[in-house]
Amino acid sequence: MRTYDLSPLYRSAIGFDRLARLINEAQRGENETNYPPYNIALLGEDKYRIVMAVAGFDRSEIEIETEKQTLKIVGRKQKDDADDATYLHRGIAARDFQHSFQLADHVKVLSAKLDKGLLHIELLREVPEALKPRKIAIDDSNNVHLIQQQAA
Repeated sequence: MRTYDLSPLYRSAIGFDRLARLINEAQRGENETNYPPYNIALLGEDKYRIVMAVAGFDRSEIEIETEKQTLKIVGRKQKDDADDATYLHRGIAARDFQHSFQLADHVKVLSAKLDKGLLHIELLREVPEALKPRKIAIDDSNNVHLIQQQAA
């Protein structure tokens, strides 16, 4: 895939720095591993769920945090000194990982649970009332004239 130089955008546009940063991070992210595998599901108009396969990880080995508009999930596998086995094949990966997701405005994490090796993270977009579209009632011209006289 092509990489794009977005530096001209920084010189000529104001307020689009977040969009340019997201594009840059997406381009860099192509080289990242897809471990552990995950799904992102749209459950409703404003509800989302991330499901991540974290087989072999305990609750204490997974950290979830949000900072600004980034959700970061980190898994740090503790060394198992009791496991003295010599593996002929080791197909269950139990390596450390870090995954970051960029969250849109007004998206917050509702909950997280670990069930049968799957980490479920529930997200909700809550747009403040002031930013939601609203209908404006149309009055007859007499009422508008009265309001204008009172304001003067």
